[in-house]
Amino acid sequence: MAAEPPDTEALLARAAGGDRPAWGMLLTEHQERLRRMVAFRMDPRLRGRVDAADVVQEAFVEASAHRADYFDAAPPGSPLFLWLRGVVSNKLLEVTRHHLGTRMRDAKRELPFDAPRNSDDTSAALCAELTAGLTRPSVAAARVEVSSRLAYALDNIDPTDREVLALRHFEQLSNAEAAQVLGIQERAAAKRYLRALQRLKAILTDMPGGLTELRP
Repeated sequence: MAAEPPDTEALLARAAGGDRPAWGMLLTEHQERLRRMVAFRMDPRLRGRVDAADVVQEAFVEASAHRADYFDAAPPGSPLFLWLRGVVSNKLLEVTRHHLGTRMRDAKRELPFDAPRNSDDTSAALCAELTAGLTRPSVAAARVEVSSRLAYALDNIDPTDREVLALRHFEQLSNAEAAQVLGIQERAAAKRYLRALQRLKAILTDMPGGLTELRP
């Protein structure tokens, strides 16, 4: 019978002692969650030219080179996933600047005709995710109007509520993880999530085609 794989605590202990295979197993454990985060957060102008999995792999190279920062400097009990998420977020920002920073004027011309303008990054990511399901002809024809109205509505949600919504509903972080990312109490994160979810449902219901035409 094959041996059971080591649990996370055992892997962390081994990795802290310099065990590279253990560290690699820990990275693999979080790889898919981080890939989903990058795919959700990626600027629409990069989709099609940058692969989310490649961003994660590049971030893992940096994380491996600096893994002592996690074991030596991270607060006690700090989840490895959240530390890795920070490394991956920084790598995504670096990749975005590399592709768009010096050619921003040209890159703006590459924006899809219905991409939201004048939104912060989270609003833009939410808008892109929610309008991705607009396929029925009667609704797709109104996609520009839907995207514009949705971006405006999302921008008018409290920024922290909007971020909790993105973290919980789209990145699929736990309530405790979302609270730690935002530096707020877990109970406050739960309350904000429910409030933002109710607001989002109201917004979607008011969109052309109704809630069922969009992906909540």
